[in-house]
Amino acid sequence: MLTTLFATGSLLSAYAQTSTDTTTVPAFKLSGSADVYYKYNLNGNYTDNKTSFTNSHNSFELGMVSLKAEHSFKKGSIVADLGFGRRAGEFSYNDVPGSTNGLSMAIKQLYVSYQVTDKIKLSLGSYGTHVGYELVDAYLNRNYSMSYMFSYGPFFHTGVKADVALSSSLSAMVGVFNPTDLKSVTLNSHKYIGAQLGWAPAETPVKLYLNYLEGRDTSGIQNHQVDVVATYQVTEKFGLGYNGTYSTYLDTKIKGEANASANWWGSALYINADFTDKFGLTLRGEYFSDKDALKVYAASPEGGNIVAGTLSFNYKIGNLTLIPEFRLDKSSVDLFNKKDGTATTTTANVLFAATYHF
Repeated sequence: MLTTLFATGSLLSAYAQTSTDTTTVPAFKLSGSADVYYKYNLNGNYTDNKTSFTNSHNSFELGMVSLKAEHSFKKGSIVADLGFGRRAGEFSYNDVPGSTNGLSMAIKQLYVSYQVTDKIKLSLGSYGTHVGYELVDAYLNRNYSMSYMFSYGPFFHTGVKADVALSSSLSAMVGVFNPTDLKSVTLNSHKYIGAQLGWAPAETPVKLYLNYLEGRDTSGIQNHQVDVVATYQVTEKFGLGYNGTYSTYLDTKIKGEANASANWWGSALYINADFTDKFGLTLRGEYFSDKDALKVYAASPEGGNIVAGTLSFNYKIGNLTLIPEFRLDKSSVDLFNKKDGTATTTTANVLFAATYHF
């Protein structure tokens, strides 16, 4: 009897140990990044900068420190992404008072998710926009300075969304959000609708994304935006990227009047070349049209357009990337200023940045 009881106990103990060993362990990941830069404007001023995050001249600047924590267990998960520095403050400009303060702190992303099925995931919270080619974290972009389309498009959304894997290469997203770039809304109850359709087959070098955003903001402006992102990895060392966006505005308070409807649009091509595993370059050419003076030409009644070219070199040393950059912007009307205050149509910058991630 004792021998039988001992054998039975050993079997139960072995079963319990096996059961414990096969239990799914919660997954945790901590990642982060930081960036710094120096920029010199050849017109001799910092007011020429009309895009995000590089508003300086002849100054060493701190960009942003990011810490991102991810945890998942069974079907639930959470993402908490915090940013510290001027870049974080400008990204969350509606939430951070005095966002130009270099000590700004912002919640870049915070959302919880539930994996309903193998193909459907629901997320609730705040997350970076699905619109556009460029991203807020500097180390994820090959150009350090930002495009006009990024700077005047949405930064993030707060709401609920569903990500659906339609097939191995086709994905979709649909969501309901607060008005653009607002984590909290008290002025009205209007919501935005966002959607994305992505085609990214593993066996081909082409990836396509069609993005959409529509809604009414807190001042009564109805917005529709359609955005296309395409990438083509021609060879292992040479690739192309494209971003095109078209955004319409309708002032519902004066609907039907001649000046109630307006639009802006942009188009950018990215040429990426990697000569070695450590050294590469990216040339970005962008055309930004703001004829209705909605964005960059808001202070200019006649509106205009900008052609901008940016050449960035990337030198990688492990997780550290050094980025020397030259940029030239040409406006159709006087938008920039020389050091003595004289208006001009062109501006140029030289910049040196460093990014690190882990």
